[in-house]
Amino acid sequence: MTESPVPAKSRYLVLHDYGMGGLWWWIRASSAQQIVDTFAEVEVVGDPDAVSRAETWSLDEVDIDAPSLDSALTALRDQRNGYRDQPGYGALIGRDRVYLDMPDEEDEDGRYLVEFGPDGRWLRQVALTGDGPGTKTESGDWPINPPLDLYDPKYSAMEIDASAFEDAWSRALSDPEGLR
Repeated sequence: MTESPVPAKSRYLVLHDYGMGGLWWWIRASSAQQIVDTFAEVEVVGDPDAVSRAETWSLDEVDIDAPSLDSALTALRDQRNGYRDQPGYGALIGRDRVYLDMPDEEDEDGRYLVEFGPDGRWLRQVALTGDGPGTKTESGDWPINPPLDLYDPKYSAMEIDASAFEDAWSRALSDPEGLR
């Protein structure tokens, strides 16, 4: 029996964007998909200008199969592994749009209906509190927009239909103060 050849590895620029900053690495892997399948909350940066700029930075370069990784990558790998066997793991991946009904962590009566793009970054949001129509904002209203890890199974339970989001969006008021 002939063994399958091991895929050649390439170097990818990888970002863990946590909102107010990010962690960057060069990771050697057989594909970009292998990286996002291995580590939670990361994205492979493909923009040629960003990759060119990163060439001038002093970034760690690691092999995806290395037995020891830096502590942040180890934690992100462990996080991804913790999701794998849970119902809903990866259910939201590969969609053009994802709509979620998310609780407001600071107000038990509040919630957010959010539209996400395929990269996990939010596009539009309706903040709901009490009985009012809600307040709508768009991604341009916020300076920080880290991607949501759409592999995380907890989000599949929060999914709503596009029509429910669009209905709330059409009723919601624009933010009178403007968040910019």
